[in-house]
Amino acid sequence: MLSVLRNRAYRHLFTAQVIALVGTGLATVALGLLAYDIAGADAGSVLGTALAIKMVAYVAIAPAIGAVADRLPRRALMVGADLTRAAVALSLPFVDQVWQVYALIFLLQSASAAFTPTFQAVIPDVLPAERDYTQALSLSRLAYDLESLFSPALAAALLSVITYNWLFLGTVAGFLASAALVVSAVLPKPAVPEAPTTGGVYTKATAGARLFFGTPQLRSLLALNLAVAAASAMVTVNSVVYVRDRLDLDAADVSLALGAYGAGSTIVALLLPRVLDRICDRAVMLSGALLLTLVFGGLGAVTAVGSGGWRWPALLLTWAAFGAACSMVLTPTGRLIRRLAPPGERAQAFAAQFALSHSCWLLTYPLAGWLGAKAGLGAAVAALGAIALAAGLLAVRLWPSEAPVAMEHEHTDLDDGHPHLVGARPVPNGWRHSHSQLADGLHVH
Repeated sequence: MLSVLRNRAYRHLFTAQVIALVGTGLATVALGLLAYDIAGADAGSVLGTALAIKMVAYVAIAPAIGAVADRLPRRALMVGADLTRAAVALSLPFVDQVWQVYALIFLLQSASAAFTPTFQAVIPDVLPAERDYTQALSLSRLAYDLESLFSPALAAALLSVITYNWLFLGTVAGFLASAALVVSAVLPKPAVPEAPTTGGVYTKATAGARLFFGTPQLRSLLALNLAVAAASAMVTVNSVVYVRDRLDLDAADVSLALGAYGAGSTIVALLLPRVLDRICDRAVMLSGALLLTLVFGGLGAVTAVGSGGWRWPALLLTWAAFGAACSMVLTPTGRLIRRLAPPGERAQAFAAQFALSHSCWLLTYPLAGWLGAKAGLGAAVAALGAIALAAGLLAVRLWPSEAPVAMEHEHTDLDDGHPHLVGARPVPNGWRHSHSQLADGLHVH
């Protein structure tokens, strides 16, 4: 898997991603402490609102950036986003009003909504071979999982010798280092769209969503995103409730529970590059979605039982299974988008995936918290499990079981010099060739 790091451009971009993730993790810890200083006992509501603002920024800003991404240099866009995030992190220690926190969080997450889809769209150009790209996706999944374990531990160690305000400086340093690494990476030129999107900003901003809704496999991906969001919301929102309230364990055990989720995801991410050499994306991703339903069933059993020393190891196993199933769905997602989106429209496609997947989390996060608090954990498990089951079954139905990797077809309405016809052979009425399915204006049928 580490062989892809021999590619200098990818090595610099991956390192930039890791450093920025660590910086973001430090900011997350510091933000919680800042909210407590400002709002006291209402810190939870402040953080909940900040999380909602984050999701709104992701959903609203990513498509807008996708609409203008083809007009902007990709390096300049990513560096500008990093510098914006660094400036916001530098400002956070000086705020003393809740509304200021909200405004800065919106600006910070808007910059992230510009950086992440652009970064995701660059990697397929840097690593054109599918095997290399698959390894890169697994590395990226590992980076997210390990960051969730490493950043809180690093923050705890630093807080033993410094105040939390200094953690924001670590965030600033992370974003500045990320910007420097992006500048140092030699990026390939982006592909020119063969059928460029015409129309106004709204038309271009929604082009990625239309691509998703117009392609069976990507419509299935939307359902898969919802299944994953149901599981991840249950883990993220209610881990502390299970550990502290239901099992009456220590605060440190919350980190252990979240670590079990990360461990399950990490193990699958390490195994998937070899698995995907032999098993198609459809089988892996749909199996992961259906596994989520089985895990919800196990969690229901753990939740229903009121006592027993076995409940704590059972919860750890359940959380690890959630992580493994989510990784089965999430890790191959980039491969699917890369295969189905035309090269010149990948930025819009990844922006749409970013926005639409976070729309699912915007639904499931408050649902998990509200149901858990008002109706009990059993009701939250039942509701989110039902969502995961319905989404998994819908994904199976939407994704054709015999979707060919390549289809032979003819073009009768393209000029001889059109870039899409490179390698095509002439036939009496036009040109004929084969390639993987593309959801663009040239292949509306």
